[in-house]
Amino acid sequence: MRGLAGCFAAMFLFFLAGCVDDSVVKGPYPKIGLASWYDPNLSSPELFKKHGVTCAMRKIDYGKYYRVCNLVNNKCVFVRHNDFGPSASMYKKGRIIDLSRAAFGSIADLGYGLIQVSVEEVYEADVD
Repeated sequence: MRGLAGCFAAMFLFFLAGCVDDSVVKGPYPKIGLASWYDPNLSSPELFKKHGVTCAMRKIDYGKYYRVCNLVNNKCVFVRHNDFGPSASMYKKGRIIDLSRAAFGSIADLGYGLIQVSVEEVYEADVD
């Protein structure tokens, strides 16, 4: 019986570790890091707009706008934060923002997959 209880305890700790790992970033958010593109699944109440210039960050302050600049070619795009991401493992590897396909495509070729960017908060608005 002790083996079964130990198994459940290990599973419970694994579950808790996963929850903590997927929590929002506390303190200052990184201003320089990697960006990727994705098709959002939208954790926020906003409807997905296929050609929207939006982003996902490991924050839950949806509705804020950010200027994201590609540090290689100095192209910038303004995006609206409306989703949660990137995954915890990707965030730990330096990915700080996931951009919608349209946003990423306006500052880099989609074939790159990852680019080095700077992220600056611009202003806040309500999520539609």
